[in-house]
Amino acid sequence: MQPRLVDDFGRTITYLRVSVTDRCNLRCGYCMAGEVSFSPRRDVLTIEELEFLTSVFIERGIRKVRVTGGEPLVRKGVMHLFRGLSRHLRSGDLDELCLTTNGILLSKYAGELADCGVRRVNVSLDTLDRRRFAEITSGGDLDEVLAGIEAARDAGLAIKLNAVAQKGYIERDVHSLVQFAQDRHFDISFIETMPLGEVKTSCADRYLPLSELRQLIERRWMLADIDASTGGPARYARVEETGGRIGFITALSDCFCETCNRLRLSATGALYTCLGHDDFTDLRAIIRREDGAVGLEDAIHAAVAGKPKSHEFGNSPGREPVLKRYMSALGG
Repeated sequence: MQPRLVDDFGRTITYLRVSVTDRCNLRCGYCMAGEVSFSPRRDVLTIEELEFLTSVFIERGIRKVRVTGGEPLVRKGVMHLFRGLSRHLRSGDLDELCLTTNGILLSKYAGELADCGVRRVNVSLDTLDRRRFAEITSGGDLDEVLAGIEAARDAGLAIKLNAVAQKGYIERDVHSLVQFAQDRHFDISFIETMPLGEVKTSCADRYLPLSELRQLIERRWMLADIDASTGGPARYARVEETGGRIGFITALSDCFCETCNRLRLSATGALYTCLGHDDFTDLRAIIRREDGAVGLEDAIHAAVAGKPKSHEFGNSPGREPVLKRYMSALGG
């Protein structure tokens, strides 16, 4: 039995988010700048390297793996990664293999994802208004996302919707999003904007505490807090009229760092122990050495031991970016 991953604050790490690319087929203003530069292909881990590193973490106690981006489904060969990692589901070493996507390519891959043992996908959906969707995403087609959601449902995948609570947008869309989710028995989570990267949409201008959004939701729906978790940071409330669930991810207004069980691996092999810190451990350099990844286990355990107690978003004056890294580099 390999030693488990436990940080210096006694938190056991069981959840790994794996970014397979920093590229995306949308340009959401809160996620990346219009002229963002992407990682050179030589610096991006191969599918085989991603599978190897993810498997190393699973051997050390990771029970949930979420594949993210950028948009993960634009990564060439990404289904080879899912097929490779599915062996850990069959062996019982992994409890869950899941995906976060913008849904544009979900129609193409939903059936294959289900065949690989994926049972749950998170789909980013900030509005059901076609004009506003095109504005938020810089030209994206809402119908492609809706078709992807239906294909995923037809494939038997459980779906959770994620919506970023941008002030000036979400107020107009929140009730239609909640209704859409309740009608289809989907969970939906709302996420506070986070000060990452010098993006087109200012976090300070668009930040809305979820306490205010919840008050708006409760003008139409009765909510009751419940003790439920899907392994992530959302705190859930039950919609009394439908029995459905709404999650609130309060990254800034009421941080959840004391129970953080997550690590993030970038597409370039950088291991981040906290989304709100720039410090990382370069695992790519280790696994590409001629000595065959000697020191990899020590590097992982040292990184986990040094995981910060909390993020630093709250120290950002006016909640402007304290980090230059874009959300698209790690998938949030």
